[in-house]
Amino acid sequence: MFSRVMLVVLSLGAVTATAACGSEEPSSASAASPSAVAVAASPSSAPAALSITDPWVKTAKKGMTAAFGTLVNNSDSDVTVIAGSTPVAPMVELHEVVESKGKMMMRPKKGGFVVPAHGSHVLQPGGDHIMVMDVPGEIKPGSEVPFTLELQGGGTYTFTALGKDFAGAKENYQPGADMGGMG
Repeated sequence: MFSRVMLVVLSLGAVTATAACGSEEPSSASAASPSAVAVAASPSSAPAALSITDPWVKTAKKGMTAAFGTLVNNSDSDVTVIAGSTPVAPMVELHEVVESKGKMMMRPKKGGFVVPAHGSHVLQPGGDHIMVMDVPGEIKPGSEVPFTLELQGGGTYTFTALGKDFAGAKENYQPGADMGGMG
């Protein structure tokens, strides 16, 4: 009896070692394991699904500015960014630029930025952006500005944006600014 038990234990060990060292494709057993599903559904794993390409923030002496880049979602579910923060300013809002009465204007984006499953969401001057308000000091070219985005359902995503001079479409990120000339 002892030798049969040892044979089964050694056989299982050999199968496990072969699976661990074998192909890079996941086995069907690990893909269906309850712990793998629980990890994928966990709010703390959501940030791994989200990334940003080419993050940058417009330089500013003080006051208001904005951050841009392309949010990328590599997961099977939509990811919604509902808020943001940065240590360089006391207030951050998610904004959009829309036409109202023949003029382009900025306003908070209701519901946040939805990044579709396996898709992206562009943050750009004259469009959706991360508004940085009441900046007390200068953001210079080459400055590294950390950001934290809050995700719907829990979790956060952090990234660093590079300070960049940008004349662009003559947007003005000051209160009551006329966004004319954009479009």
